[in-house]
Amino acid sequence: MGKAQHVVRDPNDGWDVLGQGNSKATIHTDTKMEAIQKAREISQNQHSELIIHNLDGTVAQKENYGHDPNSPKDKN
Repeated sequence: MGKAQHVVRDPNDGWDVLGQGNSKATIHTDTKMEAIQKAREISQNQHSELIIHNLDGTVAQKENYGHDPNSPKDKN
């Protein structure tokens, strides 16, 4: 499973996709929607989590594309 991908506001301009623990953006985009699309592709390919942040840095949404041990399917 790969690193979680975060969509965060770039302090200068636009939006960044950051791998968990990375200080440098993997991808920089002009819009939040572009960043979400790119981060979603990476998360799906790496079977990792996508974490989308609001302008103020709080978490707006999470999407999990990996193995979730708390999933009802996995408890059977």
